[in-house]
Parts: sequence; C-alpha cells; structure tokens
Amino acid sequence: MDREKTRRLSCTKLTEKQVAAAAARHELLYSGRVGGARAVFAFCDLSGLDLSGRNLADADFTGAYLEETNLAGAKLDSASFFGASLQRANLSGASLRRADMRGTSLRGANLIGADLYEADLREGRIAERDHKGSFKILQHDVGPTEMPAALMASANLERAKLTGAVAIQADFTDAIMRNCRMARANLRRAKFAGANLENADLRGCDLAGADMKGAVLVGTQFEFATLEDVDMTGALTDAAAGKPLSDLPDSLENILATHARWAETSGAEGRPADLSGYDLRPAKNLTHCILTAIIAPGAILYGLDLSGAALQGAQLEGADLRGARLTGCDLRGTNLRGAKLSNADFRDSNLGPLLISSDRLLPTRVERADARYADFRGADLRQCSFGEADLSFSDLTGATLRAANFRGATLQGVKLSLDASVDALFDETRFDSAEAV
Repeated sequence: MDREKTRRLSCTKLTEKQVAAAAARHELLYSGRVGGARAVFAFCDLSGLDLSGRNLADADFTGAYLEETNLAGAKLDSASFFGASLQRANLSGASLRRADMRGTSLRGANLIGADLYEADLREGRIAERDHKGSFKILQHDVGPTEMPAALMASANLERAKLTGAVAIQADFTDAIMRNCRMARANLRRAKFAGANLENADLRGCDLAGADMKGAVLVGTQFEFATLEDVDMTGALTDAAAGKPLSDLPDSLENILATHARWAETSGAEGRPADLSGYDLRPAKNLTHCILTAIIAPGAILYGLDLSGAALQGAQLEGADLRGARLTGCDLRGTNLRGAKLSNADFRDSNLGPLLISSDRLLPTRVERADARYADFRGADLRQCSFGEADLSFSDLTGATLRAANFRGATLQGVKLSLDASVDALFDETRFDSAEAV
C-alpha cells in the first residue's frame, strides 16, 4: 500500500455515561438476563474513561481509541481490539484471554499481572475500499502490534502470539510466556528477568541488550535471533544447572531407594540422601516417592512431577521448584525458605505443622520464597510461615489458613477465601488488588 493511501481513523467520542450504559447492557447479556445487548465500541473514542472491573468479554473495540482508559481488573476475554489504540491504558490485572489484539498499540500501557493466555498480538491493519475500488489503510500510528515501554511484569502470556510485534524496552519481568510465539519481534532492550519462556519461539527476534537474568529458557528457540549484549546470568536452560547427576556416588534411583529405607525404618537401615545443589530434572517423575527429611537445598526440581510424594521435614531452602507438580504432597515441616515456587501446583497438599514430639510442632517455612502464580487451592496451610514471601497472583481459594503467618508478604492479585474460621496474621502484608472469593 502507498503511504498516501493511509489515513488515521476517525472515531466517535463517547461520554462516561454512554459507555457505562452500554457496559451495563453487555453485562446483562453475559449473565443471560433480559435487556442485554453486546457492547460495540468499534471506531469509538473512549480515551480517559473508567471501565475498571467491568465484564466486557466478547465486546467489540475494533479500531477504537482507548488511550489512558482505565480497564484495570476488567474481564475482556475474547474481546476484539483489532487495530485499537491502548496507549498508556491501565490494563493491570485485566483478563484478556484469547483476545484479538492484532495491530493494537500498547505503547506505555500497564498490563502488570494481566492474563493474555492465547491472546493474538500479531501484525494487523484495518483497510476500507473507496469509491474507486482501491483499499486505504486505516491506522492509529503503525501496523504491527506495538508495545514500546509497555509494562507486562507478571503477566500471563502463555501461548500468546506476538509474531512481528514491536516491544522495544517492554517490561516482561516474571511474565509467564511458555509456548509464546514471538518470531521476528523487535525486543531490543526488553526486560525478561525471571520470565518463563519455556518452549517460546524467539527465532529471528532482535534481542540486543535484552535482560534475561534468571529467566527460564528451557526449549526456547533462538535460531537467527540477534543476541548481542543479552544478559542471561542465572538463566535456566537445557544445559545442566548446578551439579549433574553423574557426580553422585550411585544412581539416583538407588540413592532414593536407600533413603526410603532409612525413612521407613527411622534410621535403622539405609542412609539419608544429600542432593544439595543437584540438577534433578533428568529424574522427570518422582510421584509418590518417599523423600521424608531429604537434604536438597539449592536443588533444581523445575517442572518435576512430585505429586503424592512424602516430603515432610525436607530441606529445600533455595530450591528451584518453578512449575513443579506437588499436588497431594505431604510437606509438613518442610523448609522452603527462599525457594523458587512460581507456578508450582500445591493443590490439596499438606503444608501444616509437623509433630516432632508430644509438645513440639515444626511449622512449614516458606519465608522470602517466590511463589507468584502458585496454586494452593484446597491446601492445608495451618501455621505455615509465609513471612516476606511473594505470593502475587497465587490462588489460595479453599485453603486452610488458620494461624498461618503472612507478615510482610506480597499478595497482589491473590485469590483468597476469607471466612470466620480464618485466624491468620497479615501484619504489614501488601494486599494490592487481592480478590476475596
């Protein structure tokens, strides 16, 4: 298309009252009540308005201006933002699952903690046919989805499509970007510190000067990518991290079997296992293993399946358990201080106190752990100590919290069940945008 055949969109300015009325009708439709109608804001100007917390799933924002609009915490699943301008908009904590954001401008937008699972942020342009039959491109500023300086820290971008996107200096710190497709994207000086890019497609990307410290880069594709001055300090890759299993005095299988005998016989037979600092990822599956009082501080257990394992009294301080499956585990009295637990699955696990003697209980310790997006649904967290831990966007619904200690913890965006039976300590706890269920 020739440059002269490109013109800016002409949008109808809407008032706060008009938008609120349309949003209310949309919410009626979504809940199946009489009088509802789908919200259609295509080619409208909603700049600066407040739509925070609204349910606008499946709404149409095609080509709309939403600059500096407040959409914090809004439900926007499957909504169409094709060719829209969301510059400097507040989308923190918003749900944009499977949203169509092709060609969207997100320059300077705040998407901290937003859920963009399978969202489509590829290139897109809006065109119209004139009276001569020729097409004219309608655009705000650019064709590709652009997000320079966008804030996407802790956002969920799993399986999102960002092929060809422009995200110079964008902040993806601690974002979940597993299986994210970003081929040929411009990511110069972008921040990916602590982000999970497992199996992400970064082929042909410009990553010059990017910060990838502590990121998960397992299975990440970098073919033909520009990696000049990229900082990958502490990144977890396919290469062995820490001590390899080949350094063990015996096979891991035999060591764990000997440890199980030691635990089952209260020390009469076998011997305890010391796996401090070892990369245990090659083990793949440790379900229902007897790992009672195992010594493994600093061990790498990323993505392992430990469901149903006996881990009571285990020493896992500083261990990497990101994305690990710990459903139904016995973790009573376990030391998880400073551990990496983001996206770990603790559903229905027991993190309550361990009875040492008739008058002594050993609480589970999760102080200063990184447990963002961890799933604690239905877990027993009685007397568990989460002091100064980061539990941002974790799910605590249905968990037993009696006498749990959350002093100084960060609970931004957390899902939390609060009822009369809860007796937890929350002094100096940060509850920004916590969702009580």
